[in-house]
Amino acid sequence: MGPTGRQLEIGHGDARATVTTVGASLRAFEVAGQPYVETYGAQDSPPLGAGAVLVPWPNRVRGGTWPHAGVTQQLEVTEPARGNAIHGLTRREEWTVVEHTASALTLEVRVDGRQGWPFGFATGITYAVDQAGLTVTHTVHNLSDDDMPFGVGAHPYPRPAGTDVDDCVLTLAASTVLPVDEETLVPVGKPTSVEGTDLDFRAGRPLRTADLDTAFGGCLPGADGLVHHTVTHDGGGVEVWADPVFAWVQVFTPTGFPGSVGRAIAIEPMTCPPDALNSGTDLIVLPAGGTWSGRWGIRALGR
Repeated sequence: MGPTGRQLEIGHGDARATVTTVGASLRAFEVAGQPYVETYGAQDSPPLGAGAVLVPWPNRVRGGTWPHAGVTQQLEVTEPARGNAIHGLTRREEWTVVEHTASALTLEVRVDGRQGWPFGFATGITYAVDQAGLTVTHTVHNLSDDDMPFGVGAHPYPRPAGTDVDDCVLTLAASTVLPVDEETLVPVGKPTSVEGTDLDFRAGRPLRTADLDTAFGGCLPGADGLVHHTVTHDGGGVEVWADPVFAWVQVFTPTGFPGSVGRAIAIEPMTCPPDALNSGTDLIVLPAGGTWSGRWGIRALGR
């Protein structure tokens, strides 16, 4: 089956999505045969975190250590080059298919504690395709006897169909940016306003002049109650939307994404910033037996 397990497809009308059972990752999303996320081969490992589900924390934990109940917890260091624990505990797990219909798919995985994570939890994800695009719903259920702090994130690479990313305009709902150490990419200060800086994408800025691996915060919802981020070109493009609980977004513009011409762009909705297990910023605290849910999604624009 390859490193990502089974490839499960859903669709509605001319929209199609492919999800893997290892990591419950979004491997492809297309509309009318045009890709709206960067994809990779069914027999390949996900490059650069593509499509990953980031639970119970997104982004990085400094040194893989964090305090809980007076004890310093040591997570597995999964980003050895920078010495951090990155992107949670479920990316390499085989998820169980709970329900699979023509247009929707629900998967779940249970984690009975790990090194540095003294909690049991179950997390689920539902991918659903309809006339509006792709909606992704996360759930987290605390199976332990203690309150569990956590965060959730996702790692899609939205792709404006038929257009080089560098010819596009990036618009973000973010009003702040989090300063980080250039070597470890973990925070070194508190969020600062983007006002008057070249990191203010609220009104849209060309991507060609932006080189980003940046955590933005203060993502404010629009009139419809949702947070909106877009990559657009000549009236078309792609949107990543999210519930207001996803008040953070990591934006990454790497070169060398397999099969991509020029650069790619990751727009990663997150409920908390990097290293939130240490700072406590916007961590969700789930009581014993409690359940949480939140949504984000992808829409093709200009069709």
